[in-house]
Amino acid sequence: MEPIIQHPWNIDEQEAINLQRQLAQQVKKVDQLTDVSFVAGVDVAYHAESDLLVAGVVILDATSLQVVESVVIQDTVEFPYIPGLFSFRELPPLVRAFKELKTTPQLVVCDGQGIAHPRRFGLASHLGILFDIPTIGCGKTRLLGDYEEPEQERGAYSPLIDQGEIIGGVLRTHPNIKPIFVSIGHGISLPTACAWITKLSPKYRLPETTRQADQLVNKVSAELNSSR
Repeated sequence: MEPIIQHPWNIDEQEAINLQRQLAQQVKKVDQLTDVSFVAGVDVAYHAESDLLVAGVVILDATSLQVVESVVIQDTVEFPYIPGLFSFRELPPLVRAFKELKTTPQLVVCDGQGIAHPRRFGLASHLGILFDIPTIGCGKTRLLGDYEEPEQERGAYSPLIDQGEIIGGVLRTHPNIKPIFVSIGHGISLPTACAWITKLSPKYRLPETTRQADQLVNKVSAELNSSR
């Protein structure tokens, strides 16, 4: 897979913020999914004592949720740690990983935020715009916004609201389990995003896309740590 949009990554903080604001105007908040056969999960793990990172993409069969392909990239951190600009640290190696995929996903779930972001342009939105592919942000924690607890049944969600705008859904993937934070990345509506995350979470709080990507990058990262 090759990105549709190319832009420089070696930029300063203000240039990155300006780019986010510009690209955020292109985010589509309506469903643009075709028949979904394959769903991708992405994650990045950092080395505790160096500037190394491991970026991974896993492709799951959308029906069985079995892993059909995975790609791991080892790289070094190029962009500083700045809240709200994580995509500039994590996307360059993830883009490299997507270029190596043999299986094309129709939907990508990111362990992070979509439009539930101060500039409405978190990592999921950034990735979705780059490849013009439907993406969902699925975070374990809230970045910003207020909400009321959703109902206890599986699939229930309440709106996540910031400055009067609905920026995501607080989703209960299983009864009596802490909710997770779902937001539009690109090319998908919030109800559809929540329905997909529920479908992708048959056994655990987090979707299988996130769990499998997390296990992949942490395994490789641990192997790197033990070999150093």
